[in-house]
Amino acid sequence: MSDVFEPHRRRMFGIAYGMLGQVMDAEDVVQDAYLRWSQVDTASIENPAAYLTTVTTRLAIDRLRSAQKRREEYVGPWLPEPVVPGADPGDVVAEAEQISLAFMTALERLNPVERAVLLLREVFDLDYAEIAAVVGRSPANCRQVAVRARVHVGDAGRSYRPSPERQEELLTAFVGAMSRGDLDQLTAVLAADVTLWSDGGGNVRAALHPIHGVIKVARFMLGIRKNAAPGDTFSFTTANGDPAIYLARDGRPFAVIALQMADEGIVGVRSVLNPEKIGHLERVPAPIPVVLD
Repeated sequence: MSDVFEPHRRRMFGIAYGMLGQVMDAEDVVQDAYLRWSQVDTASIENPAAYLTTVTTRLAIDRLRSAQKRREEYVGPWLPEPVVPGADPGDVVAEAEQISLAFMTALERLNPVERAVLLLREVFDLDYAEIAAVVGRSPANCRQVAVRARVHVGDAGRSYRPSPERQEELLTAFVGAMSRGDLDQLTAVLAADVTLWSDGGGNVRAALHPIHGVIKVARFMLGIRKNAAPGDTFSFTTANGDPAIYLARDGRPFAVIALQMADEGIVGVRSVLNPEKIGHLERVPAPIPVVLD
C-alpha cells in the first residue's frame, strides 16, 4: 500500500502547501490523505495519482475554508510559511519550492476553489478535464474560473525571476550593500516600485502595513542589520526558489527574508518573522553564516 502511495507524497505535499501556505498543515493533509488511502480498496483504483491529487486538494479546500476567518483577523500582512532546501531527508519540499511567496501571497485574493483551479493549472500543469474531476465542476467552468482567477492574481511575480546571471548580479550587489551598511548601493539594487511586507503575526515586532519605495525599504533593511542582537547570525539561502536571507538568534531561526527579483532590480521583499511560521525550520540544517563588516 505505502509503496504505491510514497512516490506521490512529494507532489501531494506541494499541492497542500500551495493551497494552505503552511508547512505543518500541509503535512497534516498528506497524512489525512494517507489514512483515506489505507481505508479503500486500492486495487480498484485505476489511477492512484489522480485519486490522491483529488483527495489532497479537497482536504486542503476544506481546511482552507475553516482557516479563512483566522486569516481575516490576522495582525499585519499575512505571508506564507517559507520552504528552504533540505527541509527533511525525503526532500518533500521540492515540489513546493517552485511556488514563490509572491505567487502564494497573491493566491490569498482567491476563494478556495479558485485557488485550487489556478494552482493545479499553473503550477502542476493539469488539464481542465483533470481539474474538473478534482473540484467537481465542468471543464468549461474550470477554464472560466482560471481566467477570472488570473485577473484577480495578476502577474503575481511568476514572470519576475530574471536569468540566473542577473539574479547573481543583483544578489552580489545586495550582499555588498548589506555587508557595508551602504544605503546608496542598497537603493541602487532596489527597483523603483519595490515593496516590503513584514509578517510578525502580532507575536514579534513587525511593520503592520506594507512599506513602499526605495528609501523606506532600504532603511528598513539596514535597520535589521543595525539592530542585530549579540549571537545573531546572517546567512543566505533560498526561500521557495528565490534568494533569501536567513537570520538566526541564539541558534534558532529568527527571520527569513525572501527577495523577489526582476531585471530592473529587487521588486519585493517578504520578511517572515512570526515564530509560528518559521518554527519548522528548526528541522533544517542552518545555512553557513556570513560575516558582515
